[in-house]
Amino acid sequence: MSRKVFAIFAGLSLACGACTVGPNYHPPEISVEGSYHGDAGAAGSSAGAWWWMTLRDPALNALEAQAAENNLDVRQAQARVREARAERAVATGASAPSVNVGGQYQHERFSQNAAPFNAFDVPNFPWEFNLYQVGFDASWELDVFGGTRRAIEAVNANLQASEEDGHAVLVTLQAEVARNYIELRGYQNQRQIVQHSLEGQQQTLDITRDRLKQGVGSQLDVARASALVADTAARIPTYEREEWQSIHRLAILTNEPLEKLLTLRQTAAIPAAPDGVLVGVPAELLRRRPDIRRAERQLASATARIGVAEAELYPKFSITGFFNLQSASVEDLLAWKSRAMSLGPTVSWPIFEAGRLRGVVAVRNAQQEQALLGYEQVVQNAIGEVRDEMIAFSTERQRHGSLTDAVRSNQEALDLAQQLYGQGLIDFLSVLDSQRQLFQAQESLSENDTQTVAAVVALYKALGGGWETGQPAGASTSAGAATQPTTAPVQTAPASRSTLP
Repeated sequence: MSRKVFAIFAGLSLACGACTVGPNYHPPEISVEGSYHGDAGAAGSSAGAWWWMTLRDPALNALEAQAAENNLDVRQAQARVREARAERAVATGASAPSVNVGGQYQHERFSQNAAPFNAFDVPNFPWEFNLYQVGFDASWELDVFGGTRRAIEAVNANLQASEEDGHAVLVTLQAEVARNYIELRGYQNQRQIVQHSLEGQQQTLDITRDRLKQGVGSQLDVARASALVADTAARIPTYEREEWQSIHRLAILTNEPLEKLLTLRQTAAIPAAPDGVLVGVPAELLRRRPDIRRAERQLASATARIGVAEAELYPKFSITGFFNLQSASVEDLLAWKSRAMSLGPTVSWPIFEAGRLRGVVAVRNAQQEQALLGYEQVVQNAIGEVRDEMIAFSTERQRHGSLTDAVRSNQEALDLAQQLYGQGLIDFLSVLDSQRQLFQAQESLSENDTQTVAAVVALYKALGGGWETGQPAGASTSAGAATQPTTAPVQTAPASRSTLP
C-alpha cells in the first residue's frame, strides 16, 4: 500500500467523523395547559403500573395476566419489534467493510482463428491451460457525509417506535379485558335484579289470583299482573346472551379455551370503583402515553431520513481491493509468486440526476412535516380524551347518589302501595306502577355501577395505562421493556395537585 493510499484513507476517515448532513433532531416544544380544569382541575401523581389492582378483583387480575401472556395482538407486536431490531442490524452492517472469500477453477482454450491471436504467430503460446484461484475481495464505503449514520439513527428511532406500539397494544388490551369483565359482572348483576323482581311480581300475581277466587279481585288485575311478570321474564334471556358474549370476548382476548373461563359464569359483584383517580397534569401525558411516545419517535425517524436523502447528493468514497493466489497448476497455487493484489480508493458522484435526488429530499422534508403535525395532533387528542373520561367518571359518580335515593324511595312507595291496596284504599294499578318504577330504578343503579367502573378503566387507559412506571403483571414477554426515549419538552403553567373526586 503506497503512502498516497494511506494519506487518502486517513483523510477520508477523519472526514467521516466531521460531517453529517441533514438536520439534527431536537424534540419539538409543545405548549400545554398546566391543568385540565384550571385551578379547580384534577391533578396528582401518575397512575400505578398495575392500575386494575385498584379494583381489587382477583378474577380480573388473573385475566389480565393471561391476556398479557397469550393475546395474539401482543404476540404480533412482539414480532414487529423483532423485525425492527433486524432492520437495525441491516442498517448497522452497512457501516462496516464488506469482505468476500472465494475460489475458482477454469479450463480455457484460445481460438487460433479469432482476433487477436490469429494476427501473429507466437512460438510455444499456451493455447490451452488451467487456472486455479483462491483469495478475497473487500470494499468499504466511507460514511463521509453521514448518510449511513443517519440511516442508523432512523432505524433506531423506528425500533423505539415499534416498542412503543407494542406498549400501546398492551394498554388497549388491558382496558378491553377490564371493560369486558366489568360488563360481564354488570349483566350478571342485572340478571339477578330481574330474577329478584320477577319473584316479587310473581307473588303479587298469586295474590291477585287468590283475590279473584275469593270474589274481591278482578280479572283485569290478574291480567295486568300477568303481563308485568311476562315482560320482566323476557329480559332474562337478553342478559344471559350478553353474559355469554362477554365470556366469549374474554376468551379471545386471553387466547384461552372457552372451557377454562366457564367459572366466570358464577355470579360475582361488580368491582367497586375507587374513591378517586390521580390524573396528574397534561404535561405528564407526553411521557406516560405510549402513542405519544411512538409519534415522537416516528418524528425523530422522519428527521433522520432527511439526512439520508441529502447524503445522496454528495460524492461517495470507497476503499476497494483484492488479494488472490493464481496459478496454472495446483502445486504452485500457494507459492508467493502466485499472488495477485489490488488496493485503492474510488469515488463516484451523481452530478446529473434530473432533480431526482433533490426530489427525494423534498419528499423526506414533507414526511417530516407530516410527522410533526401528527405528533401535535396525538398530543391534543390525548388531552381531550383525558378531559372527556374525567367528566364521564365524575358525572357517573354524581348520578350514583341520586339513583340510590331513587331506589330507596321507590321501595318505600311500593311497600306503602301494597299496604293501601290491601286495605282497599287504592286500585291495583298503583301497585303495578310502583313495582315497575322500583325495577327500573334498580336497573338504572346497576347500570350506573357498571358505567362508573368502566369510566375508571377508560380514564386509566387515557392516562397511558401506567407504562411510565414499569411493566404490568404477567407481561414479562410483552413487546420489549418500556423504553424512555427523549421526550418533548413542554411549557406548562404551575398547577395545584389534587384528586379527581
